[in-house]
Amino acid sequence: MNNKTICLFEFEFLVNETSINETQTLDDNVKQISDSAFQYLKQLCLLEGKESLLFNLRSVKRLEVLQVQNYAGVIFTPDKTQIEVLPKVGRQGDDVGLARQSLLMMLKTLKGFRHIETQQANIASQKMPLLEVFIAQFLQSVNTLIKRGLRSEYVAKEDNLAYLKGKLNVGKQIRHNFINKHKFYVEYDDFLQDRPANRLLHSALVAVNSYTHSAINQKLLRELLFIFAEIPQSRDYKVDFTCLKLDRGMDYYQRPLDWARLILEGFSPQSMQGKNHAPSLLFPMEAVFESYVAKILRKQVAEDCYLKEQSQSKKLVRHGEQQWFRLKPDLVIEQNDTVKVVLDTKWKVLDQNKNNGTDKYGLSQADFYQMFAYGQKYLEGKGNMFLLYPQSGNFSEAIPSCFCFNSKVEKTEQLNLWIVPVDLSVKPESEQPIKWPSKCTLPYLITASGIS
Repeated sequence: MNNKTICLFEFEFLVNETSINETQTLDDNVKQISDSAFQYLKQLCLLEGKESLLFNLRSVKRLEVLQVQNYAGVIFTPDKTQIEVLPKVGRQGDDVGLARQSLLMMLKTLKGFRHIETQQANIASQKMPLLEVFIAQFLQSVNTLIKRGLRSEYVAKEDNLAYLKGKLNVGKQIRHNFINKHKFYVEYDDFLQDRPANRLLHSALVAVNSYTHSAINQKLLRELLFIFAEIPQSRDYKVDFTCLKLDRGMDYYQRPLDWARLILEGFSPQSMQGKNHAPSLLFPMEAVFESYVAKILRKQVAEDCYLKEQSQSKKLVRHGEQQWFRLKPDLVIEQNDTVKVVLDTKWKVLDQNKNNGTDKYGLSQADFYQMFAYGQKYLEGKGNMFLLYPQSGNFSEAIPSCFCFNSKVEKTEQLNLWIVPVDLSVKPESEQPIKWPSKCTLPYLITASGIS
């Protein structure tokens, strides 16, 4: 199973291939991996650190399995197995392409990932695994840089030459050439491509050489490595990043260097440290979704309003002279320093077909308790609140009627909660991803069609 890529969605399962006998059949949401890969991930699952949050050790049909949690990205194992975990929004229709594209769209809003492209032909085809997409974008950014030209700079050198060049170092001349009087120990500046930016790019190219399995990526990588052959690799990438200086006209270096930093720092916003270290590229989906929604809303907030993230101004209770239990809604809209709207994001899949008192669309009672507390403390018990969920096949429009916490009071005094989908398949710059309910009036938001 070496060099194999496994693709699954959030909350699906991994099973050790050696534990399955010939008569057993596995569900589609259970994927087989090698024994060494399974044992490595199981070890991580049992650690006390943050690695234990990535998997749950469970039993399914008497088989020991690892359930992936709410992270998406790529996991590497020491035996070169690559495990691609995609967002669960594509699970209903087994739509790998939609899930991959949605993740890329959301990642563009994260700091350090704003250089991600979402319109390249190889992404549109949705045939390339997520890791190969990242590598392809890095290689294309370096290829574009090459076409504009690798920049050189003057590098201080000293050498014992057969001719005089630059300035003679008298002390070292006496020490080294007391007998060899035909030589000159000199100091001089040489105009070379050996500069921190180029060394870092070369090191990143060498690093991805061990990750990529794509023939297209491998071909371009060989061409780029040939061009960088005369440039040494970085001996200490942390020092080179510290010394990095982009001169005037070198803005085109920024994107490939952003990729190089990600690659050289272990490919990992969420690093995994096992007995045998293997890098990962994993993203907590709640944080990614919240960042995506915040970026969209910033463009929709009215001019006299302000969108605030992770507000912490209210506490749940007072105990003596102390305030306890901080209330932190994901987003609030303020006007004149007064909270007007409370919004919270939930990375969960709803189903509008489950419109009954038992299933309740898949909504969580705990989330409603949470929103009720926000409404009492931030809105003084009246106004509009929103729970925003990812759009899916069974949840494509806002639930038309609100949930009212105090329906017996006047309409203007009611505390209402609206359930709204966010379309992850469209570009937030050009279309309207949030589908606000038609019955709700929001003077604090400006949408593409005017004031909602």
